[in-house]
Amino acid sequence: MSKKTIAFLIIAIAIPIIIYFLIPSEENRIRKVLREGSVAIEKEDIDKTMSKVSYNYKDEYGLSYLYIKEVLKIIFKRFERIRIEYKIIKIYVTENKATVEVDVIVSAYTGENFHYLLGDITNPAHLKFSLEKERGKWLIIRIEGLPFYSD
Repeated sequence: MSKKTIAFLIIAIAIPIIIYFLIPSEENRIRKVLREGSVAIEKEDIDKTMSKVSYNYKDEYGLSYLYIKEVLKIIFKRFERIRIEYKIIKIYVTENKATVEVDVIVSAYTGENFHYLLGDITNPAHLKFSLEKERGKWLIIRIEGLPFYSD
């Protein structure tokens, strides 16, 4: 084989591998939204948290973007050392929409008193996040399964 043929083969094999590792999949981008959102809540960073939520957020419970923002402000004032543990169960992605099923435990303190805010160690809350791609970014448009809204 000539040097040109070998170089071409190396490039033909290397380019797809480089693309695979450098360009994240849609699933990885969605995982990043959840990870960054969780960290922002733990740091009580309202702006960073809300940057993961669509202005068009609307769910069956009547929650909206502004309502969620106000609830988070109240939670951040009342609780400290918020901790979020989650396990992604399934991710379904279509062209511009995605659904993520997640088991979640949220805990926090008021002073020295420990509280589970969502789920607990033996029974995590099973939530379903709906996301939509807006302006090239995945944003949360709906959350289902919040236990305080269950029938």
